[in-house]
Amino acid sequence: MTAALIIVCLAGCSSKENNPVEGKKVAYIMYMSSSPIFELWSESFTETAEALGMEADTFFCEDSDEEWKSRILQCAEDGYDGLLVSHGGVDYAWEFLTDVLEEYPKLKIATFDTSFKDKNGETKTIDGVVQLFQQDSELAASLVEEIFAMYPDKTAKNEPVNILQVQEENYIIAFDRRQIGYQLYETLGQIRTLEQIVPEDHLNPMTSMKETAENIIGKYEDGEIDAIWCCYDAYARGVYKALRELNSDIPMVSIDICDEDIQLMAEGKNWKACATTNWTLNGEFACRVLALEMAEQYEDIKAAPSYYESPGMWMEIPSVVVTQEQVMSGQNITVKNLSDVAEDAYTDRDFMPSCEWMELALKDKE
Repeated sequence: MTAALIIVCLAGCSSKENNPVEGKKVAYIMYMSSSPIFELWSESFTETAEALGMEADTFFCEDSDEEWKSRILQCAEDGYDGLLVSHGGVDYAWEFLTDVLEEYPKLKIATFDTSFKDKNGETKTIDGVVQLFQQDSELAASLVEEIFAMYPDKTAKNEPVNILQVQEENYIIAFDRRQIGYQLYETLGQIRTLEQIVPEDHLNPMTSMKETAENIIGKYEDGEIDAIWCCYDAYARGVYKALRELNSDIPMVSIDICDEDIQLMAEGKNWKACATTNWTLNGEFACRVLALEMAEQYEDIKAAPSYYESPGMWMEIPSVVVTQEQVMSGQNITVKNLSDVAEDAYTDRDFMPSCEWMELALKDKE
Protein backbone atom coordinates (compact mmCIF):
# COMPACT_ATOMS: atom_id res chain seq x y z
CA MET A 1 0.00 0.00 0.00
CA THR A 2 1.34 3.43 -0.95
CA ALA A 3 2.00 6.12 1.65
CA ALA A 4 -0.84 8.24 0.20
CA LEU A 5 -3.35 5.39 0.52
CA ILE A 6 -2.20 4.69 4.06
CA ILE A 7 -2.76 8.38 4.98
CA VAL A 8 -6.23 8.38 3.41
CA CYS A 9 -7.17 5.19 5.21
CA LEU A 10 -5.90 6.42 8.54
CA ALA A 11 -7.72 9.73 8.12
CA GLY A 12 -11.00 7.96 7.35
CA CYS A 13 -10.62 5.51 10.20
CA SER A 14 -9.66 8.31 12.58
CA SER A 15 -12.73 10.36 11.58
CA LYS A 16 -15.16 7.52 12.35
CA GLU A 17 -13.30 6.56 15.52
CA ASN A 18 -13.21 10.12 16.85
CA ASN A 19 -16.88 10.90 16.12
CA PRO A 20 -18.89 8.58 18.40
CA VAL A 21 -22.29 9.63 17.00
CA GLU A 22 -21.61 9.20 13.29
CA GLY A 23 -24.25 6.98 11.70
CA LYS A 24 -26.70 7.41 14.59
CA LYS A 25 -30.39 8.28 14.16
CA VAL A 26 -32.14 11.02 16.15
CA ALA A 27 -35.49 12.79 16.20
CA TYR A 28 -37.07 16.01 17.47
CA ILE A 29 -40.54 15.30 18.86
CA MET A 30 -42.64 18.39 19.60
CA TYR A 31 -45.91 18.26 21.56
CA MET A 32 -47.30 21.45 20.02
CA SER A 33 -48.33 22.21 16.45
CA SER A 34 -45.76 23.50 14.00
CA SER A 35 -44.97 27.22 14.17
CA PRO A 36 -42.23 29.43 12.67
CA ILE A 37 -40.00 29.31 15.76
CA PHE A 38 -40.26 25.54 16.06
CA GLU A 39 -39.60 25.14 12.34
CA LEU A 40 -36.40 27.15 12.92
CA TRP A 41 -35.59 24.82 15.80
CA SER A 42 -36.20 21.78 13.60
CA GLU A 43 -34.03 23.11 10.77
CA SER A 44 -31.18 23.94 13.14
CA PHE A 45 -31.46 20.58 14.91
CA THR A 46 -31.43 18.72 11.59
CA GLU A 47 -28.52 20.70 10.13
CA THR A 48 -26.45 20.08 13.24
CA ALA A 49 -27.28 16.37 13.34
CA GLU A 50 -26.31 15.98 9.69
CA ALA A 51 -23.07 17.89 10.25
CA LEU A 52 -22.31 15.39 13.00
CA GLY A 53 -22.94 12.52 10.59
CA MET A 54 -26.37 11.59 11.94
CA GLU A 55 -29.80 11.14 10.38
CA ALA A 56 -32.57 13.31 11.86
CA ASP A 57 -36.38 13.47 11.72
CA THR A 58 -38.97 15.87 13.13
CA PHE A 59 -42.47 15.08 14.40
CA PHE A 60 -45.10 17.61 15.52
CA CYS A 61 -47.88 16.21 17.70
CA GLU A 62 -50.66 18.81 17.25
CA ASP A 63 -51.09 19.53 20.99
CA SER A 64 -51.92 15.89 21.72
CA ASP A 65 -50.53 14.18 24.83
CA GLU A 66 -51.33 10.78 23.39
CA GLU A 67 -49.64 11.54 20.07
CA TRP A 68 -46.53 12.78 21.91
CA LYS A 69 -46.31 9.60 23.96
CA SER A 70 -47.10 7.38 21.00
CA ARG A 71 -44.45 9.01 18.80
CA ILE A 72 -41.77 8.61 21.47
CA LEU A 73 -42.62 4.94 21.92
CA GLN A 74 -42.68 4.37 18.16
CA CYS A 75 -39.27 5.98 17.68
CA ALA A 76 -37.84 3.95 20.56
CA GLU A 77 -39.26 0.77 19.02
CA ASP A 78 -37.90 1.76 15.60
CA GLY A 79 -34.36 1.91 16.94
CA TYR A 80 -33.65 5.63 17.15
CA ASP A 81 -30.50 6.29 19.16
CA GLY A 82 -31.48 9.69 20.58
CA LEU A 83 -34.64 11.78 21.02
CA LEU A 84 -35.05 15.48 21.74
CA VAL A 85 -38.58 15.63 23.18
CA SER A 86 -40.30 18.96 23.72
CA HIS A 87 -43.12 20.35 25.89
CA GLY A 88 -44.18 17.17 27.63
CA GLY A 89 -46.87 17.56 30.28
CA VAL A 90 -45.75 18.09 33.87
CA ASP A 91 -48.39 15.65 35.12
CA TYR A 92 -46.99 12.66 33.20
CA ALA A 93 -43.57 13.37 31.61
CA TRP A 94 -41.35 12.13 34.45
CA GLU A 95 -43.17 8.84 34.96
CA PHE A 96 -43.66 8.20 31.23
CA LEU A 97 -40.05 8.91 30.19
CA THR A 98 -38.71 6.91 33.13
CA ASP A 99 -40.72 3.91 31.93
CA VAL A 100 -39.55 4.39 28.32
CA LEU A 101 -35.89 4.39 29.35
CA GLU A 102 -36.38 1.31 31.50
CA GLU A 103 -37.77 -0.50 28.46
CA TYR A 104 -35.16 0.93 26.06
CA PRO A 105 -31.99 1.41 28.18
CA LYS A 106 -29.75 2.20 25.18
CA LEU A 107 -31.91 5.15 24.11
CA LYS A 108 -30.79 8.67 25.03
CA ILE A 109 -33.29 11.45 25.67
CA ALA A 110 -32.94 15.20 26.18
CA THR A 111 -35.98 17.35 26.91
CA PHE A 112 -37.02 20.94 26.20
CA ASP A 113 -39.63 22.83 28.22
CA THR A 114 -40.51 19.64 30.07
CA SER A 115 -40.67 19.65 33.86
CA PHE A 116 -40.22 16.47 35.92
CA LYS A 117 -42.52 16.08 38.93
CA ASP A 118 -44.08 13.08 40.61
CA LYS A 119 -47.74 12.68 41.54
CA ASN A 120 -47.11 14.60 44.76
CA GLY A 121 -45.67 17.58 42.90
CA GLU A 122 -42.10 16.86 44.02
CA THR A 123 -39.35 17.84 41.57
CA LYS A 124 -37.57 14.84 40.07
CA THR A 125 -34.71 14.07 37.70
CA ILE A 126 -34.03 11.14 35.40
CA ASP A 127 -30.51 9.77 35.35
CA GLY A 128 -28.82 10.69 32.07
CA VAL A 129 -31.60 12.99 30.83
CA VAL A 130 -30.69 16.67 30.45
CA GLN A 131 -33.55 19.18 30.74
CA LEU A 132 -33.31 22.27 28.53
CA PHE A 133 -35.21 25.53 28.99
CA GLN A 134 -35.04 29.14 27.94
CA GLN A 135 -34.42 31.70 30.68
CA ASP A 136 -38.19 32.08 30.87
CA SER A 137 -38.40 34.22 33.98
CA GLU A 138 -35.84 36.64 32.54
CA LEU A 139 -37.70 36.76 29.21
CA ALA A 140 -40.85 37.80 31.06
CA ALA A 141 -39.15 40.30 33.36
CA SER A 142 -37.24 42.04 30.58
CA LEU A 143 -40.51 42.78 28.78
CA VAL A 144 -42.05 44.30 31.90
CA GLU A 145 -38.98 46.55 32.09
CA GLU A 146 -39.55 47.56 28.45
CA ILE A 147 -43.10 48.60 29.38
CA PHE A 148 -41.82 50.63 32.32
CA ALA A 149 -39.56 52.53 29.92
CA MET A 150 -42.66 53.58 27.97
CA TYR A 151 -44.20 55.20 31.08
CA PRO A 152 -41.41 57.02 32.94
CA ASP A 153 -43.86 59.35 34.68
CA LYS A 154 -45.81 56.47 36.22
CA THR A 155 -42.61 54.71 37.20
CA ALA A 156 -41.22 57.86 38.82
CA LYS A 157 -44.42 58.28 40.87
CA ASN A 158 -44.52 54.56 41.79
CA GLU A 159 -47.86 54.23 40.02
CA PRO A 160 -48.63 50.75 38.66
CA VAL A 161 -48.74 50.24 34.91
CA ASN A 162 -52.02 48.69 33.68
CA ILE A 163 -51.37 45.59 31.61
CA LEU A 164 -53.64 43.33 29.60
CA GLN A 165 -51.84 40.01 29.93
CA VAL A 166 -51.94 37.37 27.21
CA GLN A 167 -51.00 34.39 29.33
CA GLU A 168 -52.14 30.81 29.63
CA GLU A 169 -51.29 29.15 32.91
CA ASN A 170 -51.28 25.39 33.47
CA TYR A 171 -50.92 24.79 29.73
CA ILE A 172 -47.17 24.32 29.13
CA ILE A 173 -44.37 24.65 31.65
CA ALA A 174 -42.67 27.50 29.74
CA PHE A 175 -45.69 29.76 30.25
CA ASP A 176 -45.78 28.94 33.97
CA ARG A 177 -42.07 29.76 34.27
CA ARG A 178 -42.67 33.07 32.51
CA GLN A 179 -45.45 33.86 34.94
CA ILE A 180 -42.91 33.77 37.78
CA GLY A 181 -40.91 36.59 36.22
CA TYR A 182 -44.05 38.60 35.48
CA GLN A 183 -45.72 38.00 38.83
CA LEU A 184 -42.81 39.45 40.78
CA TYR A 185 -43.78 42.92 39.53
CA GLU A 186 -47.41 42.31 40.54
CA THR A 187 -46.27 41.39 44.03
CA LEU A 188 -44.25 44.61 44.24
CA GLY A 189 -47.27 46.61 43.10
CA GLN A 190 -45.46 47.92 40.02
CA ILE A 191 -47.97 46.48 37.55
CA ARG A 192 -51.73 45.91 37.65
CA THR A 193 -53.03 43.05 35.51
CA LEU A 194 -56.42 44.08 34.14
CA GLU A 195 -57.15 40.51 33.08
CA GLN A 196 -55.59 37.46 31.43
CA ILE A 197 -56.73 36.41 27.96
CA VAL A 198 -55.95 33.31 25.87
CA PRO A 199 -56.94 31.86 22.50
CA GLU A 200 -59.79 29.38 22.48
CA ASP A 201 -58.39 27.31 19.59
CA HIS A 202 -54.80 26.11 20.05
CA LEU A 203 -54.62 24.67 16.55
CA ASN A 204 -55.35 28.13 15.11
CA PRO A 205 -53.81 30.35 17.78
CA MET A 206 -53.31 33.52 15.73
CA THR A 207 -56.87 33.69 14.35
CA SER A 208 -58.39 32.68 17.66
CA MET A 209 -56.27 35.20 19.56
CA LYS A 210 -57.25 37.98 17.15
CA GLU A 211 -60.94 37.34 17.78
CA THR A 212 -60.49 37.14 21.54
CA ALA A 213 -58.32 40.26 21.71
CA GLU A 214 -60.75 42.33 19.62
CA ASN A 215 -63.62 41.42 21.94
CA ILE A 216 -61.69 42.12 25.15
CA ILE A 217 -59.88 45.31 24.10
CA GLY A 218 -63.19 46.74 22.90
CA LYS A 219 -64.51 46.66 26.47
CA TYR A 220 -61.97 49.21 27.70
CA GLU A 221 -61.96 52.98 27.34
CA ASP A 222 -59.04 54.77 25.70
CA GLY A 223 -56.13 55.01 28.13
CA GLU A 224 -57.29 52.22 30.43
CA ILE A 225 -54.81 49.73 28.95
CA ASP A 226 -51.20 50.96 29.13
CA ALA A 227 -49.71 47.95 27.36
CA ILE A 228 -50.29 44.35 26.33
CA TRP A 229 -47.81 41.68 27.48
CA CYS A 230 -47.81 38.43 25.43
CA CYS A 231 -46.37 35.14 26.62
CA TYR A 232 -45.89 33.72 23.09
CA ASP A 233 -45.39 35.23 19.66
CA ALA A 234 -48.03 33.10 17.90
CA TYR A 235 -50.56 34.67 20.26
CA ALA A 236 -48.94 38.10 19.82
CA ARG A 237 -49.49 38.08 16.06
CA GLY A 238 -53.22 37.70 16.68
CA VAL A 239 -53.17 40.53 19.22
CA TYR A 240 -51.30 42.78 16.80
CA LYS A 241 -53.83 42.16 14.03
CA ALA A 242 -56.65 42.94 16.48
CA LEU A 243 -54.99 46.22 17.45
CA ARG A 244 -54.59 47.24 13.81
CA GLU A 245 -58.21 46.29 13.10
CA LEU A 246 -59.30 48.47 16.03
CA ASN A 247 -56.96 51.28 14.94
CA SER A 248 -55.55 51.26 18.46
CA ASP A 249 -52.20 52.68 19.54
CA ILE A 250 -51.81 50.46 22.64
CA PRO A 251 -48.18 49.21 22.72
CA MET A 252 -47.47 45.49 22.99
CA VAL A 253 -44.48 43.26 23.76
CA SER A 254 -43.99 39.53 23.31
CA ILE A 255 -41.79 36.50 23.87
CA ASP A 256 -40.05 34.63 20.98
CA ILE A 257 -39.34 35.90 17.47
CA CYS A 258 -39.64 34.86 13.83
CA ASP A 259 -39.65 36.54 10.41
CA GLU A 260 -43.33 37.46 10.56
CA ASP A 261 -42.87 39.05 13.99
CA ILE A 262 -39.99 41.13 12.65
CA GLN A 263 -42.02 42.25 9.62
CA LEU A 264 -44.87 43.40 11.88
CA MET A 265 -42.50 45.19 14.25
CA ALA A 266 -40.93 46.95 11.27
CA GLU A 267 -44.29 48.55 10.43
CA GLY A 268 -43.54 50.94 13.29
CA LYS A 269 -46.89 50.49 15.00
CA ASN A 270 -47.86 48.72 18.25
CA TRP A 271 -45.32 45.89 18.45
CA LYS A 272 -42.46 47.45 20.44
CA ALA A 273 -40.21 44.57 21.57
CA CYS A 274 -39.59 40.84 21.66
CA ALA A 275 -37.72 38.99 24.38
CA THR A 276 -36.20 35.93 22.77
CA THR A 277 -33.45 33.44 22.34
CA ASN A 278 -31.88 32.76 18.97
CA TRP A 279 -34.13 30.15 17.38
CA THR A 280 -31.66 29.56 14.56
CA LEU A 281 -29.21 28.36 17.24
CA ASN A 282 -31.57 26.68 19.72
CA GLY A 283 -31.88 23.49 17.70
CA GLU A 284 -28.09 23.30 17.44
CA PHE A 285 -27.78 23.67 21.20
CA ALA A 286 -30.28 20.85 21.80
CA CYS A 287 -28.59 18.59 19.24
CA ARG A 288 -25.18 19.19 20.81
CA VAL A 289 -26.52 18.20 24.22
CA LEU A 290 -28.22 15.08 22.86
CA ALA A 291 -25.07 14.08 20.93
CA LEU A 292 -22.92 14.41 24.05
CA GLU A 293 -25.43 12.31 25.98
CA MET A 294 -25.18 9.66 23.27
CA ALA A 295 -21.39 9.79 23.55
CA GLU A 296 -21.65 9.51 27.37
CA GLN A 297 -19.70 12.78 27.67
CA TYR A 298 -21.69 14.28 30.52
CA GLU A 299 -18.67 16.13 31.88
CA ASP A 300 -18.60 18.23 28.69
CA ILE A 301 -22.29 19.06 29.21
CA LYS A 302 -21.64 20.07 32.81
CA ALA A 303 -18.71 22.27 31.76
CA ALA A 304 -20.98 24.58 29.73
CA PRO A 305 -21.85 27.94 31.39
CA SER A 306 -25.55 27.25 30.75
CA TYR A 307 -25.49 24.19 33.04
CA TYR A 308 -26.96 24.28 36.56
CA GLU A 309 -26.11 21.78 39.30
CA SER A 310 -29.49 22.33 40.93
CA PRO A 311 -31.88 20.62 40.50
CA GLY A 312 -29.46 18.60 38.36
CA MET A 313 -29.00 17.92 34.63
CA TRP A 314 -30.54 21.32 33.89
CA MET A 315 -29.53 23.89 31.26
CA GLU A 316 -30.94 27.29 30.26
CA ILE A 317 -30.55 29.31 27.04
CA PRO A 318 -29.69 33.01 27.63
CA SER A 319 -32.29 35.60 26.63
CA VAL A 320 -32.02 38.94 24.79
CA VAL A 321 -34.43 41.76 23.94
CA VAL A 322 -34.95 42.83 20.33
CA THR A 323 -36.58 46.24 20.03
CA GLN A 324 -38.64 47.84 17.31
CA GLU A 325 -35.93 50.50 16.96
CA GLN A 326 -33.31 47.82 16.25
CA VAL A 327 -35.49 46.12 13.65
CA MET A 328 -36.23 49.42 11.91
CA SER A 329 -32.58 50.46 11.92
CA GLY A 330 -31.70 47.98 9.14
CA GLN A 331 -33.00 47.01 5.73
CA ASN A 332 -35.01 43.84 5.12
CA ILE A 333 -34.24 42.37 8.54
CA THR A 334 -35.09 38.69 9.07
CA VAL A 335 -34.01 36.09 11.63
CA LYS A 336 -31.11 35.25 9.32
CA ASN A 337 -29.61 38.75 9.46
CA LEU A 338 -31.07 39.90 12.78
CA SER A 339 -27.54 39.78 14.18
CA ASP A 340 -26.81 42.91 12.09
CA VAL A 341 -28.97 44.99 14.43
CA ALA A 342 -29.38 42.91 17.63
CA GLU A 343 -26.97 43.00 20.52
CA ASP A 344 -23.93 40.71 20.34
CA ALA A 345 -25.41 38.27 22.86
CA TYR A 346 -27.97 37.23 20.23
CA THR A 347 -25.39 35.24 18.23
CA ASP A 348 -23.16 34.15 21.11
CA ARG A 349 -22.47 30.39 21.13
CA ASP A 350 -20.34 30.37 24.26
CA PHE A 351 -23.17 28.96 26.38
CA MET A 352 -23.25 25.75 24.32
CA PRO A 353 -21.45 22.57 25.38
CA SER A 354 -18.79 21.17 23.08
CA CYS A 355 -15.69 18.99 22.76
CA GLU A 356 -12.87 18.49 20.27
CA TRP A 357 -14.57 16.02 17.92
CA MET A 358 -17.74 18.10 17.89
CA GLU A 359 -15.89 21.31 17.06
CA LEU A 360 -14.11 19.58 14.16
CA ALA A 361 -17.41 18.23 12.79
CA LEU A 362 -19.23 21.58 13.12
CA LYS A 363 -16.50 23.97 11.97
CA ASP A 364 -17.85 24.19 8.41
CA LYS A 365 -21.44 24.66 9.67
CA GLU A 366 -20.48 27.71 11.70
